[in-house]
Amino acid sequence: MRRGQPVGPASRRRYSLADLRNTIAAWRQRAHLRWDLKRISDTNPHLIDDIGLTRRQVDEEIAKLPFWQR
Repeated sequence: MRRGQPVGPASRRRYSLADLRNTIAAWRQRAHLRWDLKRISDTNPHLIDDIGLTRRQVDEEIAKLPFWQR
């Protein structure tokens, strides 16, 4: 066994370009969702109840935006 080589299932794991693209697409979707939640909470806060979320849940998601976008 070589030093620095992972042992177990991680050593056999391979990631494809498609996996990377899917991961980036998911990140972008989440960012858009958070941006939309921020916009809704600023302009029409009464709509938060209509989409089935609490104000706390919305605030937690908005807090995940980068600090320069909050």
